Amino acid sequence: MSTSKMIPSRVTSSPFSIAQRASKLPRGTHVAQQRCFRGQNQSRVAVASRIPSSRRAGLFLSIAVGGGVLYSLGYPRTLHAEEIPAPAEVKFEQARRKATSREENRDLISSQHLQVKKSWENPGVYAWGSNSGRVVAPDSDEISIKAPRRIPYFDGKLIRDIKMDRNFGAAIAENGDLLQWGTGFSTVTTDPTLTLTGKDLVKLTISRDRIVALSSDGNLYSVSASQKDQLAGPKPLESTWFPYWSSRSNISYRTIQLKDLSWGERISDISTGLEHSLILTSKGRLFSAATGTENFPSKGQLGIPGLTWTTRPDGPVDQPHEISTLKGFEIAKIAAGDFHSLAADRAGRVFAFGDNSVGQLGFDPSAESPIIDAPSLLPIDKLYKGTSSIPKVTDIAAGGVNSFFTIDATRIAGQGEDDPRGLGRVTADTWACGQGIFGGLGNGRWTHVQGTPTKIKALSGLYEYDEVKSTVIPIRLASMSVGATHMSAVMNNITNLRANKHSSENDTNWGADVLWWGGNEFYQVGTGKRNNVNNPTYIAPLDVEADKEKGRREEHRFQITPRTNIRLGGRTVSVEQRIECGRGVTAVYSGT
Repeated sequence: MSTSKMIPSRVTSSPFSIAQRASKLPRGTHVAQQRCFRGQNQSRVAVASRIPSSRRAGLFLSIAVGGGVLYSLGYPRTLHAEEIPAPAEVKFEQARRKATSREENRDLISSQHLQVKKSWENPGVYAWGSNSGRVVAPDSDEISIKAPRRIPYFDGKLIRDIKMDRNFGAAIAENGDLLQWGTGFSTVTTDPTLTLTGKDLVKLTISRDRIVALSSDGNLYSVSASQKDQLAGPKPLESTWFPYWSSRSNISYRTIQLKDLSWGERISDISTGLEHSLILTSKGRLFSAATGTENFPSKGQLGIPGLTWTTRPDGPVDQPHEISTLKGFEIAKIAAGDFHSLAADRAGRVFAFGDNSVGQLGFDPSAESPIIDAPSLLPIDKLYKGTSSIPKVTDIAAGGVNSFFTIDATRIAGQGEDDPRGLGRVTADTWACGQGIFGGLGNGRWTHVQGTPTKIKALSGLYEYDEVKSTVIPIRLASMSVGATHMSAVMNNITNLRANKHSSENDTNWGADVLWWGGNEFYQVGTGKRNNVNNPTYIAPLDVEADKEKGRREEHRFQITPRTNIRLGGRTVSVEQRIECGRGVTAVYSGT
């Protein structure tokens, strides 16, 4: 508005200034003109003396014509000065509510302290994402749950593990019994129901239609995700409290047994894809087995070349097979995606096998050979070529069609370096490969296929100052959970759980940072929006209302509470919060 008012003023003022300069021409100039014509006839001198008058007439004529043109174009006939804006109203921050106790003051000044406190006082399970199978919210008909919501059944309870699919969920109660729910389990009951009991289960995984659970004594059990199949299938004999007496189990299940275990060797870890399981022993030996009810693994994920439905040996379909290629390597970490497998040994070497159609094994995919059916060593050293750093893989994770590697890169003296600095400094990095079209690579790009691992910058090269050790330390990942298309990473940053009744009123507790990214079709990332996320991001606290009750209007980030001993129900228990990213769903739970 101000520009349009000032334009005529500038246009009309220019001719007037020219006219004024012309009319006020110095007398010396006129005399000079006359001097130039001396010695010539008088008429020419007279003409020269009349030139200024003709110029003035021309200028006035130009002004008149220009004004008419501006008038015809609709320019404002009157000019107005710009209106002086009213002074801004200064709003002062409202005074914070006055605390009546030391603990209340901590709640008021720190959202993180309040989050830690709530996780101790009221443990349970928060869940969000797809609710098409009534897993996230068993008591609701909503298709999607956009924000973290508690599952009422688990209020005030601790659990050992939880796994969730869009159609069924499974959890291990604090006493080691198996709980199942969701429409894939039963269309009649909605609350979690006890199924496999008395086995002292400690860990579970899920395939497309089965649950594989590991007990504290190293036994492995396979249970159908469907209650109908559990009741209709063969029920094994179980021992009882009475010697030489056995009875039939209440449900049908299978026991998966490994052959030729050495003295003291037992199953220590399991990881499951849609159709297969990886089984790790305490001696570092790796086995694989079929886990799906409908299909036998056919994408090389078992790690045994030539093993198919037709060439399988006699015996149960789900019998384990040792991956002989890895004999001699002490395997320490395992991870399974939908149709691919990862294994890392204690020396930090990674082996990958199975489906590589989008580069999830860490190799560039080939249309002619999309499957690698034998464990293949990943060339991790190439990722640090020319950096004067030696990499060592510290952890692996997989899910869907993605794989992740955490690496400690140690600085060494490079060739030709006269005065190398920072020798021995460790940089903690996180790398990803596979499909990135939903943002699962976490590198800020939407890549269809990623064979060569790409660095997740938001989770790499991070440091913090350790006041206890008086030194700068790298920030590593404490854990990762990988779902079908979305992921979460818990940072191993410095936490504080030592605030107590004797410490300062400003001494607060805080937990570990958590970042989320990937596919968000069912709101499973937790941002409250449905758009996919290709860069790791924070989400709001699980209990936003608790923050609002304390008068906080600004939004804080969710932090997870690390393991500690607390008093719960008159007893002392060791508890921590954990995250589970499933297939279109997410859960945060209080785990023992």
